[in-house]
Amino acid sequence: MKPLVIFDLDGTLADSKRDLCASVNRVRSEFGMGPLGDDTIAAMVGDGVAALIARALAGASNGDAKAGVPMFLAHYRDHMLDETCLYPGVEAVLDALADCPLAVLTNKPYRFSCRMLEGLGVYDRFAVVYGGNSLPRKKPDPMGILRIIDDTGADRASTWMVGDSAVDVLAGRAAGVRTCGVTYGYAAHTFASHPPDRRIDAFSELPGVVLGA
Repeated sequence: MKPLVIFDLDGTLADSKRDLCASVNRVRSEFGMGPLGDDTIAAMVGDGVAALIARALAGASNGDAKAGVPMFLAHYRDHMLDETCLYPGVEAVLDALADCPLAVLTNKPYRFSCRMLEGLGVYDRFAVVYGGNSLPRKKPDPMGILRIIDDTGADRASTWMVGDSAVDVLAGRAAGVRTCGVTYGYAAHTFASHPPDRRIDAFSELPGVVLGA
């Protein structure tokens, strides 16, 4: 049986840092707060929009942080593909893994995830796409991984969760699947406390990992 490969989106398949940061800083400006650096904001990504905005508006009241979520979504909806692009090698790797069931599991809202994948020309490569609001619980809960395994009829023992943060590793561990961490993403520093089974420095290394395991 071919391995099921489940991908995170931001920081794994897509370099969306600049567009995410622009939208976060737009929200901060609405509250009279100065801009944050791209790397600072990128380190806040991974646990969903509400967590991202709460972190970005740290020091504001809870009401302000909640109000910032729809403001972020409105701006990001119109600008999410201004500068976002696939990481080098992604299309070639998806071609190399075309015989495997492929899926996306992200904490990004579902409609934004689909729009991004469509805009980047790779939506049709995936059998399943789940966003952070597709199921009752999001990563690091294993629910999404387990649902994708059921949806595709895959073998859990040959399933891989590929992502750029401890959130992906923890979800993979809880689901009982193997994990591969990409070191070029936004939160590779979190692998220090939650190391994946394998690490790759470039996306082009992935077929050798999942097909050679």
